[in-house]
Amino acid sequence: MITIKEYRGHIRNWEALCKELGIDPALPRDEKERAILTKAYEIWGHGMADHMHGMFAFALWDDARQELFCLRDPFGTKPFYYYQTADGRLLYGTMIRQIMDQPGFVKELNEEMLQLYLSLTYVAGEDTFFKGVKKLMPGRFLVWKDGRIRIERYWKPTFHPDESKSLEDWADEIHTTLAGIMPEVKTKEEDAVAFLSGGVDSSYVVAMSDVRMTGSCGYDEERFDESGLAAQTAALLGRGNTRCRITPEEYFAIVPYVMYHMEQPLGDASAIAFTIACNETAKTAKICYSGEGSDEFFGGYNMYRNAERYGDELKNFYVGNTNIMKEDEKKRILKHYREDVLPIRLVKEIYEETEGLDPLTKMSDVDIQIWLEGDIYLNVDKMSTAAGLEIRMPLTDRRIFDIASRMPSRYKVNAEQNKVAFRTAAAKVLPEEVAFRKKLGFIVPIRIWMADDRYNQDVRKKFSGETAARFFHTEEIQAIFDDYVGGNSDNWRKVWTIYTFLVWYEEYFVK
Repeated sequence: MITIKEYRGHIRNWEALCKELGIDPALPRDEKERAILTKAYEIWGHGMADHMHGMFAFALWDDARQELFCLRDPFGTKPFYYYQTADGRLLYGTMIRQIMDQPGFVKELNEEMLQLYLSLTYVAGEDTFFKGVKKLMPGRFLVWKDGRIRIERYWKPTFHPDESKSLEDWADEIHTTLAGIMPEVKTKEEDAVAFLSGGVDSSYVVAMSDVRMTGSCGYDEERFDESGLAAQTAALLGRGNTRCRITPEEYFAIVPYVMYHMEQPLGDASAIAFTIACNETAKTAKICYSGEGSDEFFGGYNMYRNAERYGDELKNFYVGNTNIMKEDEKKRILKHYREDVLPIRLVKEIYEETEGLDPLTKMSDVDIQIWLEGDIYLNVDKMSTAAGLEIRMPLTDRRIFDIASRMPSRYKVNAEQNKVAFRTAAAKVLPEEVAFRKKLGFIVPIRIWMADDRYNQDVRKKFSGETAARFFHTEEIQAIFDDYVGGNSDNWRKVWTIYTFLVWYEEYFVK
């Protein structure tokens, strides 16, 4: 007998799988997807994920084999954690708090993660801030049998550039593939809305969908506000648009809520705005589209255009999208610094996997395996779940990645533009001024808000408090904060990363 012990997600190609596996497609969604997991395991065993598309993490018990089988989707859009107790039992779940609530769990801080966090601003790799709690990494499955854990990798990003196609060929393939995926993302009976920024990713998703309403975040600070562009795009596409105005008071007030529901500290300032957007959207909708994935697949970040100049040096310094504190600074501010805990060690195997490939491909692969899982997808999953909102990401799909894996880098970035082929595909349904609009990112006015004494009082308090004194030389972090308030706005990310850790620690170890 097969028993589904844990499941979260959305199986995208459920209709085809129901037909292939002999499952009644009229079953309620949760019952249907659990039936798919059971039947797929019975037929394909540990290779079942090769037949599934979507966002998922699950655990099932095989009574005949007396083993637990746990699996996480290829990109890690849904989290999965596990912990072995002192008496040899395995605790597991898609939430760390599920594990913490079970007998046998011992809550201890894994302090060495702080050293990595101060560089990356997120929790990368399989370890977490809770000692003994590990992440099942993307594209892996775990088998627990006779008290022993075995982890295998069933999928990893691989790249095989195909020089035979033109830019238009690649654009056509992207567009045709996305057109085939979109009907799978939701049923005709389901209603959805979409997050819409001023950028090409969310605009393309909206243009290819049947959503009638879109939602955007905005600020009173005009240079950070993309909501006007989003409203214009929605109007061009004949869709409605609502604007969620985020104030600094609301932004700072919700930080403890975010760090609690994130379960791990996250120093990505956009996560707070994303949370507010999720909470607002959940008031009127249950399903929402979002456009994550294409930047890492298709060369969307401006820094990727510098890839060639970095050359082989990448493997000595590039650890992903963020690297805000160097080792000498961390050594100066931390009370407990270890010479052997270095961010570069997290990506050593990735560089070995991409040996001989071009620098842009290497950068993309690091971000796909480290940054997406540790920051972007964590944020999307945790904050939408906390709000009671289900987010679906059509661009995060193995079939979309397959195109990117074969596309030569010159069709991803050039001297003038990023995401060249992807934007060319989007231009089939978007006005050129939208498809080729300069990337702004999900920006937040935090760099000016946090320097304002009207809003930064909790930051000041935390930096001089008992928790800070436990981990940091407080005079050193205060100097960073004073330098930032004094006009060095480049320090805002260092201040924010320290602050979010302190807030998270007090949520889980002080309260």
